[in-house]
Amino acid sequence: MKQLIECVPNFSEGRDMGVIKTITDEIEKVAGVRLLDVDPGAATNRTVVTLVGEPDAVIEAAFRAIKKASEVIDMSRHHGEHPRFGATDVCPLVPISNITMEETAVFAHKLAERVGRELAIPVYCYENAALSEERRNLANCRSGEYEGLPKKLEDPHWKPDFGPAVFNAHTGAVAIGARDFLVAYNINLNTTSTRRANAVAFDIREKGRPVREGNPITGKIRKDGHGKEIWTPGALKACKAIGWFIEEYGIAQVSINLTNISVTSVHEAFEVSCQKAMERGMRVTGSELVGLVPKKALTDAGKYFLRKQQRSVGISEDQLIMIAVKSLGLDDLKPFNPGEKIIEYLLDDPKDKKLVGMTVEGFTNETASESAAPGGGSVSAYVAALGVSLGTMVANLSSHKSGWDERWEEFSAWAEKGQKLKDELLFLVDEDTRAFNKIMDAFGLPKGSEDEKHARTAAIQDATRYAIEVPFRTMQKACESFDIIRAMVDSGNPNSVTDAGVGALCIRTAVMGAYLNVKVNGAGFKDIDFLNTILQQAEELVSRARAAEEAILETVIQKISG
Repeated sequence: MKQLIECVPNFSEGRDMGVIKTITDEIEKVAGVRLLDVDPGAATNRTVVTLVGEPDAVIEAAFRAIKKASEVIDMSRHHGEHPRFGATDVCPLVPISNITMEETAVFAHKLAERVGRELAIPVYCYENAALSEERRNLANCRSGEYEGLPKKLEDPHWKPDFGPAVFNAHTGAVAIGARDFLVAYNINLNTTSTRRANAVAFDIREKGRPVREGNPITGKIRKDGHGKEIWTPGALKACKAIGWFIEEYGIAQVSINLTNISVTSVHEAFEVSCQKAMERGMRVTGSELVGLVPKKALTDAGKYFLRKQQRSVGISEDQLIMIAVKSLGLDDLKPFNPGEKIIEYLLDDPKDKKLVGMTVEGFTNETASESAAPGGGSVSAYVAALGVSLGTMVANLSSHKSGWDERWEEFSAWAEKGQKLKDELLFLVDEDTRAFNKIMDAFGLPKGSEDEKHARTAAIQDATRYAIEVPFRTMQKACESFDIIRAMVDSGNPNSVTDAGVGALCIRTAVMGAYLNVKVNGAGFKDIDFLNTILQQAEELVSRARAAEEAILETVIQKISG
């Protein structure tokens, strides 16, 4: 599945829109990257840019932007209210989907090394990309700011992680890091009182509230024996919050920044806010997401609320998001459009006509047309998706079967696994066609000079290898689906045993169809060792599929024969 990261570079220019545009133009030149936001600030003389895409494309775009900023921003003339020490002051990478923080940090180091080597800019790595604990905190890396940078670079203790320990008056330095996603999230209250909203904010925020002498609001803040203020921490980690009144809506809100949604999720912030508001005689009427969120934030919320109802979480992505929207009250103040709020959806190219986005009739007609794609590989992946969907359906029906209430978690787990396999197989429906198109593109490359011939041959071999790997992945994922079918036939809702049986037939067909594509796509492939290894593994998957189908159908026939 596609990996996505967000990059949020901050440039030390917020007043000259011409300069800002020359930087963002560099970002938009990179294929596979979407520029989501450009937010200039005149007082801070700083612009925050947000871009998203696959990791390699994002760090290429970030490098080009850093390079252009080093050319068009002169730090020796910069003044602004925000702390800064470079033309590109900070450049954090944020994992969005299908990528870990550790993997994101590796890409941050890759970008940092290139910036230091090619641009000769001193680079400090911070937060999750930090190479020492002291440098994890951005404030430490940027201490002294631009004006203190010459002295700092002379100190061996503050030698840059990458790039020269040499002061460049024009560019300054840059901090490159990896951090978690920050979510701006507001809780709606049935009150107009800012003070009461603040009370809830102090209850939940990590910082909490000060311990006071006498009056809990106006009393003097107590201090410990070292003269340090004493605070009572709030209920939620990685949470900043304050209360305010929103005239537009006529209500008070708890305004929250969740600085690490892997520590405190959106749904946890909502639930704790509901609890604290109720304890103070108020009620939460809904909530509001400000800006963008990763899809996982809402699908996790949907699963959380379904589990509270003891219902299966193995439902589609759209249904999970709908449950999250209704449970969190995200449509309380105005309609909530997932297509405008979820990062992954914003990256969908409307020009990209996916096969899986077609109607059943449309897909069938496209397959029956004179076009060579979609072909047997895409159809095999789709048949497999239908097969595992039938097993998932039986799991969901079983989790809701009357009298089986105590088994809902068992079947929910199977349904969740089925949904994941279904999504992977649907991805392979279109990926098989993309693999075919890559081969066609490679054959269309020029072949005049020796260099062109060599490049064309290499491109054809690379594309052919991928065209072998895609149907082989279909075989693997299809075979994994037999586990779900087997479990549903053995212990699922007996009224749906034939549905599971049909699923087994679909999956075996998919495995055989994908196997044919592995073999035919391998014709003429020069890496014989790779091809023989894949074919051996593919033949083993065929044997497993045949045996699994036979055993499952035998059980189905026994059950329906009484």
